Amino acid sequence: MAAEHAARTPVKNGRIVIVGASLAGLRAAEHLRDEGFAGPLTLIGDEPHEPYDRPPLSKQVLLGRAAPEDTGLPRRRAVDAAWRLGTAATGLDRDGRRVLLADGDAVPYDRLLIATGVRARPWPQENEAALDGVCLLRTRDDTARLARRLAARPRRVLVVGAGFTGSEIASACRHRGIEVTVAERGPAPLVGALGGVIGAVAADLQRAHGVDLRCSVTVTALEGDPAGRLRRAHLSDGTVLDVDVAVVALGSIRNTAWLEGSGLAAGPRGIACDAGCRAFDVHGIVTDDVFAAGDVARTPHPLFGYQFLSLEHWGNAVAQAETAAHNMISPGPARRPHLWMPAFWSAQFGVNIKSVGVPSMADEVIVTQGSLAERRFVAAYGHQGRIIAAAAFDQAKWMGFYADLIERAAPFPPAFPTVDRRPEGLHPVPAAFPDPALPSHGPTVTLTGHSPSERRVHFTPARA
Repeated sequence: MAAEHAARTPVKNGRIVIVGASLAGLRAAEHLRDEGFAGPLTLIGDEPHEPYDRPPLSKQVLLGRAAPEDTGLPRRRAVDAAWRLGTAATGLDRDGRRVLLADGDAVPYDRLLIATGVRARPWPQENEAALDGVCLLRTRDDTARLARRLAARPRRVLVVGAGFTGSEIASACRHRGIEVTVAERGPAPLVGALGGVIGAVAADLQRAHGVDLRCSVTVTALEGDPAGRLRRAHLSDGTVLDVDVAVVALGSIRNTAWLEGSGLAAGPRGIACDAGCRAFDVHGIVTDDVFAAGDVARTPHPLFGYQFLSLEHWGNAVAQAETAAHNMISPGPARRPHLWMPAFWSAQFGVNIKSVGVPSMADEVIVTQGSLAERRFVAAYGHQGRIIAAAAFDQAKWMGFYADLIERAAPFPPAFPTVDRRPEGLHPVPAAFPDPALPSHGPTVTLTGHSPSERRVHFTPARA
């Protein structure tokens, strides 16, 4: 009887350590306290800053509408935690239940949440990456440096990569009246995230706003002057550009290197977890004291064939952190799965772009409302006869409707006899995503494999 009672009693004490002091880490800490956790709580972060909001960095800050230091995340409540900021985690001793730090210290835990997120993929040539004028955009400090460069009115900015981050940087440059060239190895901007059909619209949008967009090319070299300042960029088509600033926007790398040798199933694709955010070890056995949340985690989702999804989404980080926090201190019967609907948004060149579901899983796409030519539309994505995603340009209000269709496994193509649809949307066409075997920095949802489980569940989304 005592054992059965213990198995159903919430855990209110013990030591919890959260590695990653950004959005997911902060929201998890707050949720732990909300649910009554009273034990010692430690947050570890490699940056010296308290948690801040990343989406405004490539939007408001680069546009000059906000300062980098004004992007701090609002606190929902006091968390009564020990903060270890500016010190990176360098290893995990699971046998001793300790997180090893760069300063030589070790922090003991009873339960651990890993929320280390991602970092920007650097320029591969170290000597070129070190040139004065070569920038990344991921952290608050990155943004402050780039904002100062743009304020100095460079002659031309080169953006390497036309995913969402690269496109938003290009948009900020044009808003400031700065000449910008975008080099994209794929056939169009946003092609990895939204496919070639929508990517062609994004290409027209950029060119209409004066972007020198170069698709199906790569940057082969960055050249500096004798003082180490960036001066030129060489492209694969033989072009040589005079540039003062180059922003490397080649996607992200999940922060799992510090877990090497820990025995966790962690690698370049993230940390494999069950639907309850519990991490797997390298043998496929789920742990019960190590959890993961946010961009670094990959979890199976029943709506998408139990594919493991890695989601670089603000809303997912919050929802997953709260689920992980709840499960860390809850007995087995009270635990819940993380079944958040993937959603993403971007603002660029005066257009609001939003998607729901997993577009990159699609075979076909159809315009269900509006017009591609007018760059104001909704497109639905289909896979094996059902709707699995939707994307909108300046039609974000419809995304809730399409999320419901995805949850209900509605048939594709949809039949909307009363909805405005132009001739271009009468028939589905190939979605034109790039070959997944080729490297891509575009997707915001990454499919990383299947769960071996054959179970099927009924997806019941939460309702406020």
